[in-house]
Amino acid sequence: MVKHVILWQLNDELSNEEKNEVKAGIKTGLESLKGKIPGLTDIKVEAAPLASSNADVMLDSTFENEEALKNYAVHPEHVAVADGKVRPYTKSRVCMDFEI
Repeated sequence: MVKHVILWQLNDELSNEEKNEVKAGIKTGLESLKGKIPGLTDIKVEAAPLASSNADVMLDSTFENEEALKNYAVHPEHVAVADGKVRPYTKSRVCMDFEI
């Protein structure tokens, strides 16, 4: 099994209301991929960080193996969510992949 964890910071120019809308869109979009991408066994998005956090959104996903993770990265449904709901609204991305 492989874990794929991402932390994003949203663009500074977004208002708090816009940030809440973006967070909801990221959560709904990414979590909707469960059952649609082979090898993706679990996917959760946390979008309500405590004030002590320096990230706005976290993706916590699990894959059967590293090959499944590679296929997820280029899967059209994932790319559509990433290009439509994530990338336009984020200023930074930190990723860690590891075996569990």
